[in-house]
Amino acid sequence: MKHSLLHYYREKQKQSESEKVYDTQCPFCSMQCKKKVIEQSFVTRKQYKTEGVDNPVTKGRLCMKGMNAYAHAVHEDRLMHPVQKQADGSWKEVSWEEALALVREKFQSLQQQYGSDSVGVYGSASITNEESYLLGKLARVALKTKYIDYNGRFCMSSAATASKAVLGIDRGLTNALSDIPKAQVLLLSGTNIASCQPVMMPYLEEAKANGAFIIVIDPRKTETAAIADLHLEVTPGRDAALTNAMLASLMQQGLVNESFVKDRTEGWQELQPHLQSISIKDAADYAGVEVQKISDAVRIFAAAETGMVLTARGVEQQTDGHMAVRNLLNLVLLTGKIGREGCGYGAVTGQGNGQGGREHGQKADQLPGYRMIDNPEDRQHIADFWGVPEEELPGRGVSAYEMMEKVKERDIRGMLLVCSNPVVSNPNASFIKEALETLDFFVAVDLFISESAQYADLILPAASYLEDEGTMTNLEGRVTLREATKKPPGSTKPDWKIICELAEALGAAEHFPFRSAEEVFNELRHASRGGAADYYGMTYDRIRREEGLFWPCPDLDHPGTPRLFANSFGRPDGRALLTAVDSKAVQSTSIPTEKHPLLLTTGRVMAHYLTGVQTRRSTKLAARLYESFIELHPATADTYSIAEGDLVDVISDAGSITVRAQLTADIRRDTVFVPFHWAEHQNVNMLIPGKLDPVSRMPGYKSTPVSIKRHEPALQTTES
Repeated sequence: MKHSLLHYYREKQKQSESEKVYDTQCPFCSMQCKKKVIEQSFVTRKQYKTEGVDNPVTKGRLCMKGMNAYAHAVHEDRLMHPVQKQADGSWKEVSWEEALALVREKFQSLQQQYGSDSVGVYGSASITNEESYLLGKLARVALKTKYIDYNGRFCMSSAATASKAVLGIDRGLTNALSDIPKAQVLLLSGTNIASCQPVMMPYLEEAKANGAFIIVIDPRKTETAAIADLHLEVTPGRDAALTNAMLASLMQQGLVNESFVKDRTEGWQELQPHLQSISIKDAADYAGVEVQKISDAVRIFAAAETGMVLTARGVEQQTDGHMAVRNLLNLVLLTGKIGREGCGYGAVTGQGNGQGGREHGQKADQLPGYRMIDNPEDRQHIADFWGVPEEELPGRGVSAYEMMEKVKERDIRGMLLVCSNPVVSNPNASFIKEALETLDFFVAVDLFISESAQYADLILPAASYLEDEGTMTNLEGRVTLREATKKPPGSTKPDWKIICELAEALGAAEHFPFRSAEEVFNELRHASRGGAADYYGMTYDRIRREEGLFWPCPDLDHPGTPRLFANSFGRPDGRALLTAVDSKAVQSTSIPTEKHPLLLTTGRVMAHYLTGVQTRRSTKLAARLYESFIELHPATADTYSIAEGDLVDVISDAGSITVRAQLTADIRRDTVFVPFHWAEHQNVNMLIPGKLDPVSRMPGYKSTPVSIKRHEPALQTTES
């Protein structure tokens, strides 16, 4: 037996023709794990395996998504050449020359007839910093359109606008991940790290081993909440009220850090009477959390010498997400827990480059270096740097969802979509389909024919993460370099190269002379110089050598800035801003009704990422969870005569879907949960209305009134 096994392995070894190792980073979440993908070629096939690579952030750890991320990059469904839609709906391969000529003809014709703003650009938080920079430049210099935004609008926008207003700077975490184990108390609001960033969990576990007290605010007892010492099961959409109860309790217990408030903040005179007017019981009842739990949470958080608040989409993806986050920042400031070791605030970024994706120009109101497009000095700086007249720079556009409204209204008639899937990711998904169908010309840049790319007239084939070099900015604000040594298959191209070729086709070649991602980064460095997100001191060599650098990094000798706000905040006077927040700022669309008595909240599962276009092409990941589901409390299920495994119709004012029932006691009885990684009849975003936060323009994904019923299949009839 031993001899036959030895013979088998020797024969297998002989069959192996080569082995290639690709150093890279996981393309998925904001941890940006370093790894290597090993390609083994045999006579008749290839096989792949993945190994984690030691690095300062994840220490070589990988989750199941990172282990299997190679699968979509080598999948047979990948587009290898540009394809153009034919009259019968089929796809025909065309050359790059033909594709670029078609883009030039269609976009220029539309702009000549309807103006520059008749073409919109819809970007992504999964592309590199270089590509984010180029996409913003393409929109504003080559196309001269104000309409550019990106899918990161649905990720961190509430936290970003809140941090900018309160602290003066928006960076995911105000300190490095290495500070988490040094915190004596951690408050996690609306973040399920165990499912969304699994490789981050060891930081929490180390903190807990060091004696940290963990408080989790979530309507579900998630795997993250399971490690909590105190779980506050808030009613979805009532986060601002819960925090008001906490702040009022803080003041009532005499736990405000008065010296920090006096020395480092402004706005206390306005906030103090607001908190005095709050009935803790009324706010607690509205939030659905016991007063005693709130009192305990506040006492423990305030008494600890060090502590951090981490938020994510649960609190941010609300129509009052901006103010809800500002209220949590009130808690951080009133307890003085920021700017010191083991103290700070962090928005746990969802997408791989959710942070860097907006810093350099994809967002409707921002220019490179986190400059603002409405600021005259910022506009002049970038116009001078790009060598264009300031008056030719377009003004502020609108958010990603509002761009779709502009499409439906026919203000936008042509669109460039890069690495995003709005048909599945946007709220009011049926409306998005209708909008895309009205476009006169629609071009998508993608690896696959996604649910959104199906509506395109032309698809340009992109390189995968294994073939596309560039920098990414992780949730800490650490800029990392993703190597890419695998040759792009077929005639696919990296996004940065596609953008440059589009610019050349549109007559702006002189502004896009780049021959490598590194050349793009060197221009980005200079463009960002002096801005809030200053990358000037970074180079590819430095990033490689030092395994990432934190911005701001203003010169080549600067070590980077792992911890912000040690001495002052980023606002003009150096002080952070305290703000009174209304407990019931949430719009009435998030209040249960007799027709729709339950509250729907959404989120992720560990096996899938975003709209699932990539992860569902991994057989190992798809097998773990091949269909969507609705999570509901057994008592709620009993009320509606629903059993485990039943198909359930979920209905809101926006639409309906059908998903499979999963019963669990780890959720509020008035709440149901559906993940968002599936399309068509399982697309939970069919249920989400198009209401937006007035500041961040974030949709209210986390608290939609719904009704449920057991699905009854339509009766099949046959004619006699």
